[in-house]
Amino acid sequence: MKGPASYFPSIEKTYGQPMEHWFAVVRAAPVSRHGEIVSWLKAEHGLGHGHATAIVAHVRSQGTSHP
Repeated sequence: MKGPASYFPSIEKTYGQPMEHWFAVVRAAPVSRHGEIVSWLKAEHGLGHGHATAIVAHVRSQGTSHP
């Protein structure tokens, strides 16, 4: 695995949730800019910076950050 997906096994192990959970959380975030979502994930969900960035980058690369 390369890019953001390389973090996924660690994210699932560290936070105990499947990646689909985190993708849904990002899509439902009350903010829309990349940095805002990263900060929100860190503050509200306790994610580390690298993990939060990887999740947001992946969701945005799929074009599904916000409906």
